[in-house]
Amino acid sequence: MLVVMNANATEAEIAGVVRVIEALGLRAHTMPGATRTAIGITGNKGAISLQHFENLPGVAEAIRVSKPYKLITLDLKQDRTIVDIGGAKIGNGSLAIIAGPCAIETRQQTFAVAEVVKKSGAKFFRGGAFKPRTSPYAFAGLGEEGLKMLVEVREKFGLRIVSEALDEPGVDLVEKYADMIQIGARNMQNYTLLRRVGRSKLPVLLKRGMAATLEEWLLAAEYIMSEGNYQVVLCERGVRTFAQHTRNTLDLAAVPAVRRISHLPIIIDASHGTGKNYMVTPLARAGVAVGADGLMIEVHCKPEEALSDGAQALTLDEFEQMADEVRAIHEVIN
Repeated sequence: MLVVMNANATEAEIAGVVRVIEALGLRAHTMPGATRTAIGITGNKGAISLQHFENLPGVAEAIRVSKPYKLITLDLKQDRTIVDIGGAKIGNGSLAIIAGPCAIETRQQTFAVAEVVKKSGAKFFRGGAFKPRTSPYAFAGLGEEGLKMLVEVREKFGLRIVSEALDEPGVDLVEKYADMIQIGARNMQNYTLLRRVGRSKLPVLLKRGMAATLEEWLLAAEYIMSEGNYQVVLCERGVRTFAQHTRNTLDLAAVPAVRRISHLPIIIDASHGTGKNYMVTPLARAGVAVGADGLMIEVHCKPEEALSDGAQALTLDEFEQMADEVRAIHEVIN
């Protein structure tokens, strides 16, 4: 159910509605907007009588929600969500670029990439300290040592840190060192992990699963938001298809499709979406052209020596060129 407040509803009236919701044993999710405040209700096992809310002071209307998701939709929040990561924002109309190596390998490698990312004007640095690898023998990250290097990057270059957590103990560590928690494609439907990051105070970057439908992806975001964390960014990173010319098939249509349904920001991972270095920049340009709020790009100072996903990493020079090109496109369409 959704309770829509009058445009001039007071804080006391909003709080009064929340008290009624909680007295019914339900959970209230207050979503302020530019012209109205809406309150989503979750936790009900069956239908709730509209009469509980229709005559409360400040209420414009109470609406039953028949869709499987309640909190991610434009029905609840008509204004676009702006996710604030330590003062750097995603979804505010600017083009957010999250760039860095797939995995943190050495301090020298990390700082060389971070220097170029900073120089490009990007505000976010990505780097994996925990890597879910297909092979158990592949490099799986440096763990906490890698996270400590990311803290050094933030201190030296002022970049906001995005890093992946694979499990609940990993969330504890990422919360300690990073600014944003990434949930990777392989964990998109790890519901225990989704609920844990839903209780975190850090924003969450939620990647689409490699075989997930749009609805499954949005419901994964709903899991996070249902626990009270509304700072969620969606990331389209390609899905598995019959195609053999790319690692994955980047679903650019997901951007306008999500925009039609949800208020959450959405970015494009042009690296995992292609798996091939020469495709990254063209698909990054296309992602911006279809209206993505940002890009996630893998960059390495020596891709041929990378311990993880070197084939899809841009060199430092290639990244700088790409950053200039996508910003030009963003300026034109905005």
